[in-house]
Amino acid sequence: MVHREFSVDLNKPLVFQVGHLGEDYEEWVHQPIVTKETPRFFSNGLIEFLTRTRWWAIPLIWLPVVCWLVSLSLENGVPVNHAPLTVLAGVCLWTFMEYCLHRFVFHIRTTSYWGNTLHYLVHGCHHKHPMDGLRLVFPPAATAILLVPFWNLIKIVVPAPYSHAFLGGGLLGYVMYDCTHYYLHHGKPLKGVSYQLKNSGQGIWNHYNILGQSFRNTSSKICQERQLIKD
Repeated sequence: MVHREFSVDLNKPLVFQVGHLGEDYEEWVHQPIVTKETPRFFSNGLIEFLTRTRWWAIPLIWLPVVCWLVSLSLENGVPVNHAPLTVLAGVCLWTFMEYCLHRFVFHIRTTSYWGNTLHYLVHGCHHKHPMDGLRLVFPPAATAILLVPFWNLIKIVVPAPYSHAFLGGGLLGYVMYDCTHYYLHHGKPLKGVSYQLKNSGQGIWNHYNILGQSFRNTSSKICQERQLIKD
């Protein structure tokens, strides 16, 4: 891991280092460190704690909220047979938003200090440390913050009685996505759709193949890393 002007010290908190990489950040962040250890992001203990999330915390925290939001819509007069469709609409919106974020935001090239820093914190860390089991799901604290503008937008475009169930659907889509994402990295599917997703070029291996030039002549290393992930 050699850089012309700046070298990241992996033994120190990473987030505020990566910005100094400048144009070298793009290459650095796509040279994955395949280990199940969790790197330290921040020197502040509380902030560091808030960036680490067990996968089961996502459904444990948010599924009751989903149920509560749907119940609010029912109390506000939404017919019972309309509630599932409203939730499904929220799930579809989340799916579309998640696709757009990955397609147009998460994989943009950055070179500035704050651009690199924000990209690494939001998504680049996932490419650098694809097997970090404590950062494969989105932290609940960050989700709660992002829900505020999302909720304000929903109130504008969705009729009031349906708005809570619609938000619940969006949250449900987020829970489904995060749990699926974690399972594809750390689960051991033997067949079916999950197996195909994990072993396809668009699945977990995209973290090694999209910008896999550093592995161009290291096929044996890729095999070793695949074995580590499967184990």
